[in-house]
Amino acid sequence: MLLGIISDIHGNLPALEAVLADVAEHSPDEIWCLGDVVGYGASPDECTALVADRCARSIAGNHDLAVLGSLDMDAFSPTAARAVRWTRENIGKESLAYLEGLAPVDESAGVALYHASPRDPVWEYVLWEDQATECIAAQSERISLVGHSHVALHFVIPGDRPQDGAGLPAEGSRASEGDTLDIRSGRWLVNPGSVGQPRDRDPRGAWLELDTGTLSATFHRVEYDVDAAADAIEATTLPAQLASRLYVGQ
Repeated sequence: MLLGIISDIHGNLPALEAVLADVAEHSPDEIWCLGDVVGYGASPDECTALVADRCARSIAGNHDLAVLGSLDMDAFSPTAARAVRWTRENIGKESLAYLEGLAPVDESAGVALYHASPRDPVWEYVLWEDQATECIAAQSERISLVGHSHVALHFVIPGDRPQDGAGLPAEGSRASEGDTLDIRSGRWLVNPGSVGQPRDRDPRGAWLELDTGTLSATFHRVEYDVDAAADAIEATTLPAQLASRLYVGQ
């Protein structure tokens, strides 16, 4: 099966439309979303409707849960909390109903999906090898997919069983456009990067092409109309910082 994996859209409609168009050119069998459909950006309803229509599997992110009121905002930055409050005031009932049906983890697909990490599906940012080592030990499948950090990256421990490579740390790195992983062996944790708010100093939208037949994964980046996304934010009462950061991928 050929899959398009997307994550961390954050209400950025121009980015989502551009990424979905690029995904479609590769003719995937399904598209999966790793959460945070809303938050930060100015188009929560439009993005939720697209995800609901196009994604065969979708899980909830911490911003989605916060908008629903099922997650305390104490751990959010002031800017993120303001964006959550704005989204609550401007999101429609259909979007809320869709988000309410999502959980932050899905281990039913043969590839495990977690918004943040296998050991903390809501909050943990997996950025370092020591974290990845413990997370890979906790994941339910040989291959897991995570979002949340907004950084395209990958980690692997040799061997296909938890006892394989015992004591060995995970090896990993950030991913660049066009990087292809051979995931036929080893235990993997892979992050596709963010559609709507990348934080790796590359402002282009990110997605992952995952082939479960050949067991390969390829990272993609997509240009989109950043001006349109920024203008949409600036036309609201959302913090202006959320518009300016789109230009620098940070």
